[in-house]
This record gives sequence, C-alpha cells and structure tokens, in this order.
Amino acid sequence: MNELLNFYNSRVAFFQNELAKTKKRLFTSSMLRLGVFLLAAFLVYFFFENWKAVIFIVLITILVFVFLVSRHSNLQYERDKNQVLIDLNQTEIKVLNRDFFELPDGEEFKNPLHAFSQDIDLFGEKSFFQYLNRTSLQEGKQCLANILTENEIASIESKQAAIAELATKTDFRQNFSAVASLVNSETTAASVLKWLSEYSFFTPKFANWLPTAFSIASAGVIACFFLDFISGMQLLLWFFIGLSITGVYLKKINSLSEKVDKVQGLFQQYHQLLALLETTNFSSEILAEKRSEIHSEACPSGRREKKASAVLRLFSKHIDALDQRNNLLFGMLGNGFLLWDLWQSQRLEKWIGEYSNNVEKWFETIEFMDAYNSLGNFAHNHPNYVFPKITNGKTLIEAEKAVHPLIDPAKSVKNDFSIDESEFLIITGANMAGKSTFLRTVSLQIVLSNIGLPVCASACEYSPIKLITSMRTSDSLSDEASYFYSELTRLKFIVDQIKTDQYFIVLDEILKGTNSTDKAVGSRKFIEKLVNSGSTGIIATHDLSLCKVAENFPQVKNHYFDAEIKNGELYFDYRFKKGICQNMNASFLLKKMEIVD
Repeated sequence: MNELLNFYNSRVAFFQNELAKTKKRLFTSSMLRLGVFLLAAFLVYFFFENWKAVIFIVLITILVFVFLVSRHSNLQYERDKNQVLIDLNQTEIKVLNRDFFELPDGEEFKNPLHAFSQDIDLFGEKSFFQYLNRTSLQEGKQCLANILTENEIASIESKQAAIAELATKTDFRQNFSAVASLVNSETTAASVLKWLSEYSFFTPKFANWLPTAFSIASAGVIACFFLDFISGMQLLLWFFIGLSITGVYLKKINSLSEKVDKVQGLFQQYHQLLALLETTNFSSEILAEKRSEIHSEACPSGRREKKASAVLRLFSKHIDALDQRNNLLFGMLGNGFLLWDLWQSQRLEKWIGEYSNNVEKWFETIEFMDAYNSLGNFAHNHPNYVFPKITNGKTLIEAEKAVHPLIDPAKSVKNDFSIDESEFLIITGANMAGKSTFLRTVSLQIVLSNIGLPVCASACEYSPIKLITSMRTSDSLSDEASYFYSELTRLKFIVDQIKTDQYFIVLDEILKGTNSTDKAVGSRKFIEKLVNSGSTGIIATHDLSLCKVAENFPQVKNHYFDAEIKNGELYFDYRFKKGICQNMNASFLLKKMEIVD
C-alpha cells in the first residue's frame, strides 16, 4: 500500500504545481484584457470626432476581445481540470486509508427483488459500490450499476483483459474522469437524445446559401460606405433589411437557442472524451471494439469520414457561434450584416440531420468507459488481488486465502475454500463467528469474477456460474406481506430460476419466520430439493439437525466457524473448518451482558 500512497501523493504534487502555473497565466490574461480595454478606450477618446475611425477601432477591439475571452476560458478550464485531478488523487489516498464513506453509495440502485444485490450489500452506505465507484457521469454511474447486477457469465476473460489494460492507464483514466466531471449541462444525455430524435426543422432551403451571399454583399456595402460611394442612410437601410430577414424566424431561433444553451456543456465535454478515446491505443478486444465504434462512420455516404470527436466538436462550435447572439452589439451587427442567427441555425439543423442517428452510440461508448474506469481503477489499487483462472472443470470455485475486500487487511482472516459442481455446503457456527461474512465473501467473489474483476485471494480458479441468494428478507406492511410469506416468495423465486438456468445458491438461516420444529422440517426438505436438482451452493444455519442431510447425500458437506471461551471472554478465530460446530454462544452472551442470570 505504501507504493500506491507514494504514487498518488506524487500525482497530487505534480497537479498542484500545474495548477499554480495556470493561475499565474490566468492573472496575466486578465491584465492583458484590461490593457486592451484601456487602449481601446483611449483610442476612441482620441479619435472621437472621426466616427469612421471609432467604428473601425470598436470592430477590431471586439475581434481581439473574442480571441482573448476564448483564450481566458481555455485557461479557466485548464485550472478547473487540474483541481479535479488533484481531488481525484486525494480521493484515492483517502480510500486506500479505508475512508470512502463520503463517496456516492448507489442507494438509488437498491432492489430487494434482485437475484443477489440486496443480500450482499452491493449498494448503499458502506457498500461495495461505494468502495468501487469512481464514475463522473450520472449515466456512467447507472452503467456501472448495470454491470454489477447483470449476472452474466459470458466473455469473462475478455472483460479481465480490458480491466487489466485500463489498470495500467492511469493517465487516461484520470484525464477521462476529470473531463467527464467538468460536464456542466442543464439536461441529461437521455433528454438530449430524445430532443434530437423528435427535432422539427424550420430553416428554409435558401438558408443554405443566402447568409453567405448576404455576408459577401454586406462586405461590399460596408466597403462602399468607407469609400464614400454610399451614404450612411443607405448603409443603415441595408442593416435593417438584414434584421428583417432574420426577424421572420426569430421565435423559432430563440427556441433553438434556448435548447442548445442547455446542452452546450455536455457537447463541449463529450467531444473531448471521444478525442481521448480516439487518441488512446487499446489492445484488449472489448476496448479496441469500443474505440472502433467511434473512430469513423460519422459522415453520410459519399462524403469524407470524420472522427466522432470532430463531429461532436463541430456541433459544439455551432452552438458557440449561435450563442454570440447574446452579445448585444455583435448580435445586432451580426444579424444586420451577416444574417448570423439564420446562418447558425441552418448549420445546427444540417448537423442534426446528418449526425443525430450516431449520437446515441457515441454517448453509450462514453458512459461505458466512465463505468469501466472504475473497474480499471479497482484493479490498479489492488495489485495483490488475482484475476480468477477461468475453467470448465468440476470445481466451480477454488480460492486460497480469500477474504471480503471491504474488511481492513490489517484485521482480516483469510480462508481457503473449494466448492465442486452439484455440491452443497452446510455451514454452522456460533453467533458472530463469521458465517454471514463468509457467505458474502463467496457471493461477492462470484460477482467480481463474472464482471472480470480481480478477487481478494492469493489464487483462484473459477468455472463461471450465475448467483442467486436469500440472505436478508423483510416484510412489507404496505403489501400486507408477512416476513414468513416474503421469505417463501423468495425461495419460490429461487426454485423457479434454477429450473431454467444454473445458479450458485447462497442461503442464510432460511425459514426464520416460523417455529423451530416447522423450520427444521421445512429447511431440510428444501435443502433436499435443491440437492436433488443438482444445484450448487451454501447454506448457513444455527440448526444442527440440518447437518444430518450429509448422511444421506454425499454431495453435501458440513463446515463450521467456531467460537471458544478463554479466560471468561468469547474468542473467534474466523477460520473455515470441516465438520459441525459444537460451541454456540447465545447463553454465554446473555449472561455476559447481564441479560439473564
């Protein structure tokens, strides 16, 4: 861990130095803009009686200011990006020190009906999602949640290769996350896609050529005015003709401008994210395929292809151009002499007509990479974890020195375990001895393996299988469902699922909502049904009578976690052992806490 801490501390120092440089350049830029303004004011004052000279000075000043403002905005963006990069690396330092509880916890993704996510604390406070998640986009966050819950076992080795490759590309991952985090949009990617698909065009066909022709004519009119070939009134008349042409479409132009203003930040950042992908070489199959999807295919048939980033950047530039109408002086002059609003609206609509069908695919690629960045970051931060060796043998899972990744390594107790196909483990043990933690360790290891992530073990072989659990059931007063009925519903769900597919089943103390005798009989019959179906899994229980199932079914194995009383204190070793637990601790704890005599 010290090596990782040094790595992130060095990056913090580097970006702090870059931030200091950028702030100095910003100050210089501000002083330069002030100097240009003061110079322009002096020249206007000096040539005040020569109004042609004043107009020329104002026009030149506007052009210089547009350039300087653009340059200043770029510096501000660079400053903000450096600050984000500092924050990203400081976050990694905090997480390495087991402080991740201020990160987004994915509470909104909790689903008690899901096959396993609720039972293994995948989402919520102190969850694995909170520990893993480094997404910067809301859509990327949703994509990451989908990856964690999809319960798919295909192409695991390809996923491993992609994650392993991303783990080595820290600069790419952090630059991608920094740019994505700077997306400042008043709308979501989904609403942008909906707007593009439903957009109603309004610019006339002559808008393809009229603004250009009118602008050329305006240049001639202005030249004639300065050469005294026409009067100021004639120049003014031409100006009002231009305003009148644009004014015909003013209402629809205003509507378009209002909409693109809301999506401008998204397109400005997304084209940079695509550019990062386009300029990064990937060797793994999944990442190379994602890169190829955005690399070229962007132009209509018969035209030179452009990169996706260039196409999105073009739309962003068109939005910026239309946004110039909000500058009162330029807006008036631009529409009077250039038909500016009509021209930029036509360019935006032309873009929508040519490229809108590609946008969804590009957005999905960005969101996928945002999600996969979290997976690559996890692999990078856990160099001692192992990628499971994927097999198709009899053994489903065999792990050495496995432990739950959220347990502090300094306090963890590692266990070896092996589970064969069609084998069922019954785990007994005292309260707090480690049964439930072990169930979540195995369950999460299956989830991570299916995603393609490395697992917390020194070695692991894995034959892919889907996961289904029943570990935490709650009643629902609003649905008038008792705890027992909810549990039965969950068990019925498991039985129905294993009829159509193979699952690794994890159960924790089933049928808790009924009396002891009924529970023992029902639990035994349910375990026998699962065993007879050829299912594989684990059940943790306090009911030692269930261990007798192993007498009739050789594929059922008994294991336990022990507890001992040493010098009047309860002691747990958290070791996974073969056999049946003989030491329970409920009576001892009741006496120890002076609840009973």
